[in-house]
Amino acid sequence: MAGRRARTGRGWDASPPRTGDASTPRPRRGGRGRATEPDAEATPAPPRDEAEVAREICLRQLAVRPRTRAELAGALAKRGISEEVAAAVLDRYDEVGIIDDAAFARAWVSSRHAGRGLARRALANELRQRGVDGEVAGEALEELDEETEAETARALVERKLRTARGEPDAVFRRLVGMLARKGYPPGVAIRAVKEALAAKSAEAAEFAEHIDADALADAENDLDSRRLD
Repeated sequence: MAGRRARTGRGWDASPPRTGDASTPRPRRGGRGRATEPDAEATPAPPRDEAEVAREICLRQLAVRPRTRAELAGALAKRGISEEVAAAVLDRYDEVGIIDDAAFARAWVSSRHAGRGLARRALANELRQRGVDGEVAGEALEELDEETEAETARALVERKLRTARGEPDAVFRRLVGMLARKGYPPGVAIRAVKEALAAKSAEAAEFAEHIDADALADAENDLDSRRLD
């Protein structure tokens, strides 16, 4: 009957009449029946500016600890930053004081001498490994004078002597070797150990009396010269 709803086996069918062509595609439904739009073609992100990437790399490096210009240049090269862009970014950081090799060298000498007891020779080697210019490193090392270096050597020896075991000659060799590894010249190392042994015990003092510090230092210097040749 026109205008009346058709009755079904389950009651009145109140569904609205279907409209449109049956061939018209319907929106796809998600996992819970939600309609989803057809996938749009993904738009690739624009390439990032190389200088911006270089700045981010530098700032991440500097957030860990201060860096020299050479260290930052090496980090940029490993990430594929061109030499031209790296130089421009590092030049700008030099201008504004974000990187300062002279300040880095001074701080490095102060902290490594106070914390590890390193002497000038060892410190010069560490600065060279980090790309600090020799003249810049030399100026920083001038702040560590010979008197301070000798006092530090003696303090290191006295600390080690508190737990040292063995015959005086064996202890003597171990302590001189320890100072040598920290960069102390033979003369400074031998005199520091001799003085500390003389104050430790009667046996050690007797052994120390027979140590010719100057002769041993000359012998060690000659040995070092032959190794370099």
